[in-house]
Amino acid sequence: MRKLFYFIIFGTWYLISLLPLPLLYVLSDMLFPVVYYIIRYRRNTVRENLEMSFPEKTLEEKRAIEEKFYHFFCDYIVETIKLFSISGKEMKRRMVFRGLDKATEDLLKGDSSFAFLYLGHYCNWEWISSLAQQMPGQVHCGQIYHPLRNSAFNQLFLRLRGRFGAESITMSNTLRRILDLKRKNQKTMIGFISDQLPKWPSIHFFTPFLHRETAVFTGAEQIGRKVGAVYYFLDIERPRRGHYVCTFRPLQAVETPDGKYGLTVAFMNELEKMIRRHPEYWLWTHKRWKRTKEDYMAVAEEEADPQMRLTRLMQQEWLREHAKDYQ
Repeated sequence: MRKLFYFIIFGTWYLISLLPLPLLYVLSDMLFPVVYYIIRYRRNTVRENLEMSFPEKTLEEKRAIEEKFYHFFCDYIVETIKLFSISGKEMKRRMVFRGLDKATEDLLKGDSSFAFLYLGHYCNWEWISSLAQQMPGQVHCGQIYHPLRNSAFNQLFLRLRGRFGAESITMSNTLRRILDLKRKNQKTMIGFISDQLPKWPSIHFFTPFLHRETAVFTGAEQIGRKVGAVYYFLDIERPRRGHYVCTFRPLQAVETPDGKYGLTVAFMNELEKMIRRHPEYWLWTHKRWKRTKEDYMAVAEEEADPQMRLTRLMQQEWLREHAKDYQ
């Protein structure tokens, strides 16, 4: 049954992907009022995130960002579907990488085996996987991903992300796979989408981001230091519909009070600058701040044992999410 569902979805999406992008954007324009006005997909979450992230903006300005975001979100959907059949030549024309030649040359000539690429859910992050087709043969290209719960959709997205030769590495297997590549002395570029919300067991650090203390993933920095990686921030712009420019910017650690996670803070700082430049291109539908530093610190003061502290935090979150079931 799962295989049948996969082939139905794959066949449908593939046939839609054969349409030229101008026609797909017509479909996107038709999709917008359905998603925004009728389904109202995560409107409350988007609205709350924008309210808290831009207290300096007027209500009219925040509503304008909200509408632009949903227009872009519909574009993202059809652009991602287009990945099923878009040619490598057309993708190179639409997804331009600046600074890639220099980054590749430095990686090949340098002592490090790894270049770690920090990016966020900004513009069309799925198209970034096309980077692999522009790599010289001696450089491997991969991306860290979190498997989707639905196996059919997970298989579909793995197919999309691997179309141009990139390897998808599960979060749980990241360290093992990177150490394996290091043993083989394989020059590798690996992308880390590091702006999503960590689960409680993965939270070790909070940093200011868009006016709030924000839990962040630190794995890219911790693993990178073990293997001597060099770091880049991928700064993405959308000059016009269907076209992106991704610039490789070397990333250096900033000073932090405790001397930890300076690269992670540097990434979050660069990400915030990029979001503030064009906020409509970030994925506002995520419940990015539902795990707060206040909850973490309050439980930490009461529970000295790390396992008990984690259990308390998970229980609190579950009760909060299911409160309506008991009203």
